[in-house]
Amino acid sequence: MVNPGLTLVCCDVIACFTHGLEKGYWFMKAPLVPVKLLRAHSDDVNGARLCFNDRFLLSCSSDRRAILWDVESCRPLKVFDELHSKTITECSQIPNTNRPRDRTDSDPQNCVSISEASSGQTLHLLTDHHRSTITRCRFDPRSQRVVTVAADRGIKLWDLLAQKTTVSINSNHSNVVSNCCFTSSGYFLCTASWDKSLKLWDLQAGGFRSHGGTTLQRGHEGIVSSCCFSADATLLVSGSYDRTVALWDTCSSSRTLVLKGHSDWVTDVSITADRKLVASASKDRSVRLWNIDNMEEIPEVMKSRRTDGLQVLQTCEECTKSFPASRLQTSETPTRCVFCRLSSSSTYRPQPPPPM
Repeated sequence: MVNPGLTLVCCDVIACFTHGLEKGYWFMKAPLVPVKLLRAHSDDVNGARLCFNDRFLLSCSSDRRAILWDVESCRPLKVFDELHSKTITECSQIPNTNRPRDRTDSDPQNCVSISEASSGQTLHLLTDHHRSTITRCRFDPRSQRVVTVAADRGIKLWDLLAQKTTVSINSNHSNVVSNCCFTSSGYFLCTASWDKSLKLWDLQAGGFRSHGGTTLQRGHEGIVSSCCFSADATLLVSGSYDRTVALWDTCSSSRTLVLKGHSDWVTDVSITADRKLVASASKDRSVRLWNIDNMEEIPEVMKSRRTDGLQVLQTCEECTKSFPASRLQTSETPTRCVFCRLSSSSTYRPQPPPPM
């Protein structure tokens, strides 16, 4: 169940909090991924969001506190307590500002409340938006649409300008849709589910109307709790109740690396804009910072590349971005990345045969 409530958190005072903190040194975790361990919460950590140009990390917990961490030193700079009387379920920085906030925009009664951050005024209240509990809601990058996912396995996009639901999708997940995230362009959406899978959705061209979502290969062994795209949308990070963090190559729709180390469910993940650090929160009361800067040199990733067919980097003929393609594919080697292929799939029309 999602805990309702809105609180704006200001960061105008810097205070130190070192109780229970482990030194912020990198240590190695198989397979050869350096990791830092951040400990200060006394209960389950429910959110870990990189913020302020990835120089800081904001975490929230069932201990009713939010903590702002310095990424470089792994030391808490500010502890936000006495703000909530119950579990803090989510935290984030308000886009285009220097203010962090913790928020919950949906409630167990299938409703969504959209409020103005500065005044707290409710702008829109969507009642009975889904048939069952809403598990997550997100603004798109331009803050023009709100996407919601729910236990009814549906996906809905509500347009703030038109003030109506413009997209409604039956996800075809076989269990509750637990989370979702946009690419930075807002053209694609990823959904995570209790069915242990993740799906990619083309929202720009409406490809889901003809072929549904693209399921990412080799899913988790447990419920997928969280997902987050890199800024360039070529990498997806997911967290799971199987206690692992997974990295996915979105161009080939395949998993490339699994990060193990948490001793309990992973509840949230995020990634820096430069794709060098992954943050993960867990019910083991810790936050981990994984250094994936040299991921391509990790034997497991190299093996995955070989298993997937000796992938090489190729330039998309449509968007000109680089994407991995397989050497084992000859005449069928794709000339466009997965995003461009998804965008055009719904508008495909068979061509007439050439004249005899």
